[in-house]
Amino acid sequence: MNKPLKKSLLIFLLGAIVLSGFFAFKTKNDKLFAIAKNIDIFATMVRELDSYYVDEIDPDELVTIGINAMLEELDPYTTYIPEEESADFRVMTTGEYGGVGALIGNRGEGNIIVMPYTGFPAQSAGLKIADELLKVDTVSVVDKPTSDVSSLLKGPANTEVFVQVKRGDDTLGFNLTRRKIVIKNVPFYGKVDDRTGYIKLSEFTTNASNEVRNALLDLKGQGIERLILDLRDNPGGLVNEAAEIVNLFIPKGKDIVKTIGKLENVNYTYKTTKTPVDKEIPLVVLINENSASASEIVAGALQDYDRAVLIGRKSFGKGLVQTTIPLSYNSQMKITTAKYYIPSGRCIQAIDYTKSRESGELTSVPDSLRKEFKTKNGRVVLDGAGIEPDEMVVQVKYAPISYSLVARSHIFNFATEYARSHKEIADPSTFSISDADYESFKKWLDGKEYDYKTYVEKSVEDLTKYAENETYFDEIQSQIEAIKAKVHHNKEQDLITYQDEIRKILSEEIVSRYYFQEGMIEASLNGDPAVKEALTFLSVPDKFQQTLTASRK
Repeated sequence: MNKPLKKSLLIFLLGAIVLSGFFAFKTKNDKLFAIAKNIDIFATMVRELDSYYVDEIDPDELVTIGINAMLEELDPYTTYIPEEESADFRVMTTGEYGGVGALIGNRGEGNIIVMPYTGFPAQSAGLKIADELLKVDTVSVVDKPTSDVSSLLKGPANTEVFVQVKRGDDTLGFNLTRRKIVIKNVPFYGKVDDRTGYIKLSEFTTNASNEVRNALLDLKGQGIERLILDLRDNPGGLVNEAAEIVNLFIPKGKDIVKTIGKLENVNYTYKTTKTPVDKEIPLVVLINENSASASEIVAGALQDYDRAVLIGRKSFGKGLVQTTIPLSYNSQMKITTAKYYIPSGRCIQAIDYTKSRESGELTSVPDSLRKEFKTKNGRVVLDGAGIEPDEMVVQVKYAPISYSLVARSHIFNFATEYARSHKEIADPSTFSISDADYESFKKWLDGKEYDYKTYVEKSVEDLTKYAENETYFDEIQSQIEAIKAKVHHNKEQDLITYQDEIRKILSEEIVSRYYFQEGMIEASLNGDPAVKEALTFLSVPDKFQQTLTASRK
């Protein structure tokens, strides 16, 4: 190339670089100007509303509504946290707070103790499930919202609080000393048979991995040879805890999950950094549609390394990473900054919120556009829709009568009365109400409202509604009425037809009165279809290994 041409080319390239920098600078400046302009308009508008609007306004409330409306245009995980909600947010991420250690709720007849946590002040002092809260210190809480009652019960550790409750016909008072409450990530673990251990992981707050590690070591000390890790209904949490849990079963130096976003400082690869506790023990992980985020990282990574068989139903599909950013006046914003990618390279996010904003509807990745990836052993897995299990388990569908009995608190209230007249019961793994107890329950229901519509009745109602708009309705009306008469349910007969599922629900509720949350989980494992399927896989080594090595699409 001759010198004049080379010089001209160099001048052109330098000019192009300068111009691109100029346009990038201009574009950035235009965006900054647009932000500043609109913030100024917003602030001016609030000031003028406060001055001129005919009625008094609450600027805090108005601005908060504006902020939340703006964030709703993005995704459901980008949220504003005002100063007054910071404490609740801290509890969500750490699992720690100062209080008495009880879950409270409202069953339609006031605020009650729903579940006292084992070993904390409420349970140690003798507060029981279904105790109705009357006073906290000198404040009557009979008509207060549950959130207000919860705030009154919380406070710094080692401070005193007086609680007055109604139990049956008695009014009782309890002087409690608040403590630092640490909500367990592992509310229960144990053996489901002589050789199989079970760990229920319900959260991924601080210390989750240590709780799983300690449970695993304890179970190994009890001689287990295989393990079920239950992540069903676990909404996720801290990603570093998820990585540490995977590390319990995967060798050191392996990729667990990558976070990839717009800014370089959010791009990060989480790796296993420790020697695993057990990299050989046969492992089944249970997931369902409510297993999200960190749960999906654990399940997906173990699937990608062919380290565990996944059983249950497709997971939620939350592959978005949030970062908490401090704002002025002690407020915060939790903002989506990246996406999760597990070892095979697939992203677990199911909903495309950018396209959802454009269409106005939640938009999933179509099956035709989902990409194929491979596990360590070459099994085909897909992105774009959460984590799919290796073995599907159909969701249990309860009869309408069961829903009605639970929704109207009849199961809850009978369990409370049962506990008051029975000093003790068998352990959670074996307890089941007797035939005589079930007959007592049926008699107890006499005169109580628990009406409901069966699936068939609802279908006939829909049929009638649509048929009324047809010209031939008069011709078929008598036939529809005959169908209605035939399918009209008999509540007393349903108590017999569906007694197995009603007895199971009732037994679990009764167990909670004696063994609290831990016992309720243990009791629920009896007849659990996913646990049953897990035991089938674990008891047949060839089937277990074949699942981890066979190609699948």
